[in-house]
Amino acid sequence: MKPRPFDYQRVASLPEAYALLSEYGEGAKVVAGGQSLVPMMNLRLVSPLLLLDIGAIDELRGVSLNGDMLRIGALVRHCDIEASELIARHAPLLAKAVEHVAHMAVRNRGTFGGSCCHADPAAEFPACSLLLGAVMEVGSIRGVREIAAADFFHGPFMTAVEPDELLLAVHIPAAVPDALFAFHELSRRQGDYALSGVVARARCVGDAWITDWVAFGVSDRPVVLPSVKRLFDDHGPLMLGGSDVERAIAYDLPDDGSETENVRFRRVLTAELVQRCRGEFSGYFTGQVM
Repeated sequence: MKPRPFDYQRVASLPEAYALLSEYGEGAKVVAGGQSLVPMMNLRLVSPLLLLDIGAIDELRGVSLNGDMLRIGALVRHCDIEASELIARHAPLLAKAVEHVAHMAVRNRGTFGGSCCHADPAAEFPACSLLLGAVMEVGSIRGVREIAAADFFHGPFMTAVEPDELLLAVHIPAAVPDALFAFHELSRRQGDYALSGVVARARCVGDAWITDWVAFGVSDRPVVLPSVKRLFDDHGPLMLGGSDVERAIAYDLPDDGSETENVRFRRVLTAELVQRCRGEFSGYFTGQVM
């Protein structure tokens, strides 16, 4: 199949982009890397009146550190995430995650902002953004506003970005020196979307074990796992039985009312990935039992 007819505009400034988004509203779709949008257009899952190419807007590029906040421009490509020393030092979770994003050809074109705005429930970067407490900066002809990652993802392929708005950058608190990060996902083949994935952060403060957990690929959006957090914050990195972790997962994953085999399967996968993250953390803490 091929896409339905559409207009195409390539802009070089934010005012141009804002004006066209204001004019076309929901009839416009923004394209940068196009790794998700173009296939959807070819399948006619989306049929925009206007394809707005923002690839020439230099203001949307670059990774920078401003105080204790890392700014990632919306047009930063996946391969730029891989190569960035600032990312490796201040957001190492993203450096871990990017290795699992599709294949090299996609990473050479796809953008960080595009992945967040596409909001695929099985994508890696939305889950990382949620765990890291990212703040999304969006702009329009009406001005600029900030949206916490916790409020940004509304469901499959749905975000808080209004039809006349454009994601400008993602701001992420720089990692503290003693923070540890783990990333694990399971997919049918390397480069496929995850059947289940878990991202985690841990710190050992005195005798306290402080963790944060997010799962993806198991719901309509990335899911914070508070019961898993309580379980491991209480028990530290000690080995826990699989049933304990699975019970915590069952509390945290949204219940769609159907206890299907697929639901149970994904819970088991998620529990296994949580245990893998826990095991990865345990080896870093001297005197802790794995």
